[in-house]
Amino acid sequence: MKTPVLLDPTRIPPHATTPAVRTPSPSLSAPRRALWLALALFWTAFAVLEGINHGWPAVLMAALFAVAPDLTMLISVREVPKLAKGQLPPRAVPYYNLAHRAVIPFSLAVLYSFTAPKEWAPLFAALCAWLAHISYDRAFGYGLRTKDGFQRG
Repeated sequence: MKTPVLLDPTRIPPHATTPAVRTPSPSLSAPRRALWLALALFWTAFAVLEGINHGWPAVLMAALFAVAPDLTMLISVREVPKLAKGQLPPRAVPYYNLAHRAVIPFSLAVLYSFTAPKEWAPLFAALCAWLAHISYDRAFGYGLRTKDGFQRG
């Protein structure tokens, strides 16, 4: 007589179609990640310099924009318990991806450099901090999300 085999709940059968848990993407090559890290350090230094040169308003704006892109993850926070580990709520993905595209703060910084009144430097400090945030994410392997909320591979 055969003994019953107990199913291990941690083992997923090969035919199961469960979403994979995604970790930071190793798809970026080491030189590209090193370049992103260099850019992150550059933008961080620029934001700190703007804060030193222009006082507390610039420091506060830079600090706010250093964390603001990740605040988009709070959209649909009630859905988080239902999601796989590392998955972002699909409703939040467009906002997250928009806040994590480097071309947006870079274009705004260029536009600011040529058109905006230079008397309000906190805006430039905020854009530098935003670019630093995106650059750190890319350097550490975090990028944009798929429409399902997982890291793009």
